[in-house]
Amino acid sequence: MATRLKPEQPTLGTLVRALRSRNGWTLKEMSVRSGIPVSTLSKVEHDRLTLTYDKLLQLSQRLNIRMSELFAENDSAAEAPVTARRSIGDLDHAVRVNTPNYDYYYLCTELRRKRMIPVITRVRAKSVEEFGDLVHHSGEEFIYIVSGRIVVHTEFYDPVTLDTGESIYIDSNMGHAYVADEGCDEAVVLGVCSSAEDGLMDSLLNLHG
Repeated sequence: MATRLKPEQPTLGTLVRALRSRNGWTLKEMSVRSGIPVSTLSKVEHDRLTLTYDKLLQLSQRLNIRMSELFAENDSAAEAPVTARRSIGDLDHAVRVNTPNYDYYYLCTELRRKRMIPVITRVRAKSVEEFGDLVHHSGEEFIYIVSGRIVVHTEFYDPVTLDTGESIYIDSNMGHAYVADEGCDEAVVLGVCSSAEDGLMDSLLNLHG
């Protein structure tokens, strides 16, 4: 007898469609409420398009839902064991967040209840003075330098310079900042954030204002 596979984890499209259905809105009504064109919403619902951070923020604010609900399920029921999960991440389908210091690309956002949050970051700030206040958030993070060279500033340690192929693992509750090293216009790093606490995605999104 063939093994029946479990349904795939819900995508952003299925969450948006479920939200619209729950409120009894047509695509046009949801477009009016959210300020996002009908054609864009239709493509999102059919998983042919993702939304940038700005559009996700607009959607959450105008529809009065938490931003993190579009990234991870908030399910109070006991979590069933998860098996055979898989997600292919690429920049075209990443959720993009642009800030003065970094360009973030959140990967594999269709997976719910992730224990880790993978993100590709382009580091553009050239100094800690340009960067501003060190950031803090829950959990721990691992950073691998894909290209370029960065200087890692942390609250309790001297700055350390990391070149392509090197990595660092830190407590994210400790103030930290990554800046491009002198002579390096931009660095690209792969980060993996993890936390035993709920609300990690909320913590990360709040960093972006």
